[in-house]
Amino acid sequence: MDQLRQSLLDAPIIEKGDYEYFVHPISDGVPMLKPGLLREIVIKIIRKANLENVDKIVTPAAMGIHISTAVSLMTDIPLVVIRKREYGLDGEVSLHQQTGYSEGDMFINDVNEGDRVLVLDDVLSTGGTMKAVLDALDHIGADVVDTVAIIKKAGPNELDDSEHHVKTLINVTVEDGEVVVVDEHGDD
Repeated sequence: MDQLRQSLLDAPIIEKGDYEYFVHPISDGVPMLKPGLLREIVIKIIRKANLENVDKIVTPAAMGIHISTAVSLMTDIPLVVIRKREYGLDGEVSLHQQTGYSEGDMFINDVNEGDRVLVLDDVLSTGGTMKAVLDALDHIGADVVDTVAIIKKAGPNELDDSEHHVKTLINVTVEDGEVVVVDEHGDD
């Protein structure tokens, strides 16, 4: 059985207000992330994503960093991390993101007009973070070649009525306190 699928089926669920949240090594760093699971995910990303002429991998902090680092190492594509800390560097662009359980500002450095980027993130749930990132990259004038989220929590999200499309590796929902796999191959 596929490691990502099984690890999601085994994931504990916690409540964050009205939001049912699954705790998973990819999205939370707990329980520990086993190398075999990370390797499986990176291989799936490389096979699914359009990497042709991509200049940079862009990922929001914090849980996209480990995945994007591994993809960067395997593809030799440089990595840009969108941070929650402002540095005030030339060309820094701020964005505001809101998720199902938090909100705040994030800052993009080292992405310029005309850069061809792959956006990677751990989970697409409400779409708040991804929409803010993609809108900011559009504002910069970057060419978003492809966008991939490892896990999609099925249901409506902020990208539904936008021109942005996100590929996913697996789609799940949470029902009665358990993760249910909706599509084990995700969205193309």
